[in-house]
Amino acid sequence: MRYESRNLRELPKFRDGMSYLYVERAIVEQEAKGIMLYREDGAVAVPAATLGVLALGPGTRVTHAAIKSLADNGCSVLWVGEDMGRFYAQGLGETRSASRLLKQAQAVSNPKLHMEVVLRLYRFRFPEPLPQNLTLQQIRGREGVRVREAYAAASRETGVEWKGRNYSRGNWRDADPINRALSSGSSLLYGVCHAAIVSAGYSTALGFIHTGKQLSFVYDVADLYKATTVIPAAFSATAESPEGVESRVRAALREQLRNIRLLENIVGDLHRLFEDLGDEGAETVEDDDAYSEDAAQPGRLWDPDGDVEGGTDHGRDGPGEGS
Repeated sequence: MRYESRNLRELPKFRDGMSYLYVERAIVEQEAKGIMLYREDGAVAVPAATLGVLALGPGTRVTHAAIKSLADNGCSVLWVGEDMGRFYAQGLGETRSASRLLKQAQAVSNPKLHMEVVLRLYRFRFPEPLPQNLTLQQIRGREGVRVREAYAAASRETGVEWKGRNYSRGNWRDADPINRALSSGSSLLYGVCHAAIVSAGYSTALGFIHTGKQLSFVYDVADLYKATTVIPAAFSATAESPEGVESRVRAALREQLRNIRLLENIVGDLHRLFEDLGDEGAETVEDDDAYSEDAAQPGRLWDPDGDVEGGTDHGRDGPGEGS
């Protein structure tokens, strides 16, 4: 039967054959080689082989058999908040290539590559190209000015008074409405970025501008979009009314992020961030297809003299064997 609901949406395809599905308030059961999604207003069968990521939102129940069917077909499962505004847990299906994570780890560990990624992250935020001869300190200064101007512009346009970013988690109600709105909107954006990062094969902990936290890279990525999404949404919601501003900004921001297809943009930006990254003389990680047919095969084994093939009984050719 045909099934239509705003709570069951196919998310943008990031590469051919790899689709993303978000579902909430449903029961997910195994059906033949796929899954069946049951809701009060209908049901729909989904072939597991067509899915790359299944995001389970609030009110979702899933059976063990359904998870097994998804895992057998290499589908990642994410447990998320409404419209992916929170990220709670992740389950991976079959073993896949770690090429993107290895490239990220290589970049964060190599000082020259690390600096290149930092510069790229900053340059992504500006609508105009930055001069190549700027130092990191100069770029940070320009970014600070850009953010202050974004706050000031939103304040002028909405009439909401802006006294600066100031809030405390331990004293949430002591913050003014606009700061509570900004914090609520940022939290939702972090959830979307978290989901995009892990589903694309990167680590949330290996940050470049932010470091030392499990979500450092989430903060790096979220900063690319805050000025154009969270700030205007927070000021607009606060201008309407200071009451219940947290829930209203989240609702408005969810709608905006869907309309601009932010999840798709994040994944594309992540790939471009590490594209052609490398310096002369440095070893580079091959960016093979993380979702290719042989992705479930054993990887290579690290060796100081160069990687060796995995999935091989190296003991058969070891010292003393056959001699």
